[in-house]
Formats: sequence, structure tokens, C-alpha cells
Amino acid sequence: QVRLVEFGGGLVQTGGSLRLSCAASGSTSSIYTMGWYRQAPEKQRELVATVSNRGITNYGDSVKGRFTISQDNAKNTLYLQMNSLKSEDTAVYYCYAGRIYFGDRYDYWGQGTQVTVSS
Repeated sequence: QVRLVEFGGGLVQTGGSLRLSCAASGSTSSIYTMGWYRQAPEKQRELVATVSNRGITNYGDSVKGRFTISQDNAKNTLYLQMNSLKSEDTAVYYCYAGRIYFGDRYDYWGQGTQVTVSS
């Protein structure tokens, strides 16, 4: 089992920066990818960024060049550095982990943290 807890959401002004953190615990050795997804009111959940256990990153088109995903393996913590924030970035941000156990894939999600960008 994997447990994920997010930290760092809040209210920021347009053009500002914010860093989110996600602490993972449990059976973390079998995680092959982690990432961030977000969901705005009445919108479909969308990819923000992912990173594999080999360090390969992938970003959603809307955040490329502005957001950076990183991880501290010693602390089992995932980060999302968000710069040049726009009102369109307002959403609940969810931490994600993908795990393979005896050939089966399992998805794990954090509780979410609200990010609000205003003028």
C-alpha cells in the first residue's frame, strides 16, 4: 500500500510562484512513476507533470516552461515548482503514484491541495 499526502497549496497572485510537496509512505520501492494532476471546477482532470523511476519527466502542454517536477528519493518526497502562475492554473492539485505488484498495476492518489491564482 502507498499513502500520499500533499502540502503547499494556497492563494497566490498572477505571476507568482508556489511549490507543492507530496510525501509518500508504505510500499514505495515498487513505485515506477509519480506525478501531479489537477482538476478545476467542472473540468476534466488533466496531466500536469510526471517523473519515472529513471528520472524521465513529462509535462502537460499548458505548463511547459513554467512548472518543474522533481523528487527527493531519500525523503520519498515529490515536488512541483510552479512559476509564472496564471488564473488558468487554479485547481485542486493531486499527487499520483503508479505501482506494479506481481504484474498488476495500481494507482494511488493524495487527498488534493487547492491552488488559487488571483489578480
